[in-house]
Amino acid sequence: IDDIVSSRKQLTNLINRINAQCRKRFEESFQQVRRHFNELFRKLFGGGKADIFLTDPDNVLESGIEIVARPPGKELRTLSLLSGGEKVLVSLAVLFSFFKARPSPFCLLDEVDAALDEANTERFARLLKEFLHNTQFIIITHCKRTIAIADQLYGLTMHHPGVSTLISVRFEEASKLIERARVAKKPQTIGA
Repeated sequence: IDDIVSSRKQLTNLINRINAQCRKRFEESFQQVRRHFNELFRKLFGGGKADIFLTDPDNVLESGIEIVARPPGKELRTLSLLSGGEKVLVSLAVLFSFFKARPSPFCLLDEVDAALDEANTERFARLLKEFLHNTQFIIITHCKRTIAIADQLYGLTMHHPGVSTLISVRFEEASKLIERARVAKKPQTIGA
């Protein structure tokens, strides 16, 4: 019985230490993300103010997270009251806040720009470029402005029914080919 009681006490102490360490790390990371979120929100919206806060700050490991945003010229709102494009920008600000706090080597984004107008797509593209030194992005999109910032483009084509073919274009190589073709087409002049 003494052995069981001792093991239980050791296990309880270990759980308490792990919980304290998790709470400390979560609080540190949350504050970093919160700071970056407000900065990135202003960058994506061209102003305004936003914040992320815990619904139960006394119990951070069980707490929910609430996001409030005030785009420029609008009143403070919860995420559910924003338009589709505004929700996308807020979500991107949250996502990139995580990347700023803890960079990831790669990220897959699927049609994140679908609800954005041209001006907001341009802001998204500028923000994306800031993170290219730490993260490689794979973006599934139909938006020409987003495609324009890519280094390489992949697509599928179907020349024959039921047979898909993968195509790939590396923009740097395509630019070189275009330049070579332009030089080859120039008329040659003969000097006397």
